[in-house]
Amino acid sequence: MDDTVIVGVDGSSSSLAAADVAAEEARLRGARLRVVHAFARPADLDPMIHGVLAETEQRLRERVPGMEITRTVVSGDALTVLRTESRHAVLTVLGRRGRGAFGDLLLGSTTLQLTAHGHGPVMVVRGRPDPQGPVLLAADGSPAGNAAASFAFTEARLRGAPLTAMHVWNTWSESTPYEQPGDPLSVVVDLDQLEQRHRRLLEEAVKPWTAAHPEVTVQQRLERGRVRQALLDATREAQLVVAGARGHGGVTGMLLGSVSQALLHHADCPVTVVRTLS
Repeated sequence: MDDTVIVGVDGSSSSLAAADVAAEEARLRGARLRVVHAFARPADLDPMIHGVLAETEQRLRERVPGMEITRTVVSGDALTVLRTESRHAVLTVLGRRGRGAFGDLLLGSTTLQLTAHGHGPVMVVRGRPDPQGPVLLAADGSPAGNAAASFAFTEARLRGAPLTAMHVWNTWSESTPYEQPGDPLSVVVDLDQLEQRHRRLLEEAVKPWTAAHPEVTVQQRLERGRVRQALLDATREAQLVVAGARGHGGVTGMLLGSVSQALLHHADCPVTVVRTLS
């Protein structure tokens, strides 16, 4: 994988904000920055886009002097182009919606699809991050969660930020049998035992990475509740949230799980989705 950060720019305010974030990510890594614009048909190539790209490049050069920045305009649909570009990137950065989106609450289709089909981590710039907050890791112990943990710890180290590893559990996904009508939940499920099992899962999920990154201050946060809502609430005080594309309990064949999709649509800070590639 090349030492390059990719950012997709289409002239929208969302993509221009993503370009600023991508420049900072490249600076942290000592990496190159590649600004990419794709157009499906010649008629779609707005002459103004060249000016926007040139202005964006100039602004980024002034923002991060000495950084190697290239920009390219490629013929092809945005998803195909960015997916191909992401093969050669340590990180791909996108705005939450592009010029063709409608409605402030919608996530752009290219952004959503690239998080599912791209290569390597994809960061979606959204929300109002707390610059003093932690990097928030959605920890579940799955293979995708392990890849996300590796990225999150590295990101926390680069940013000089603390890391909160958060695992949310509940009884709804447990397979403990319901013995007979009228059995109370406390009888059917040993809640203390269940909580301890999830605590061990959280500890094991972060153990290799705390050893590899002793300089990162880590808080392990275990909560019982609705997974998506608890994580979304936690993003209000984070500067970045990192999640695997699909963790434990996901539907086989789905490339994005419900938790990562909820974060992409509703998080109050940027979201990085990390998926394992077969």
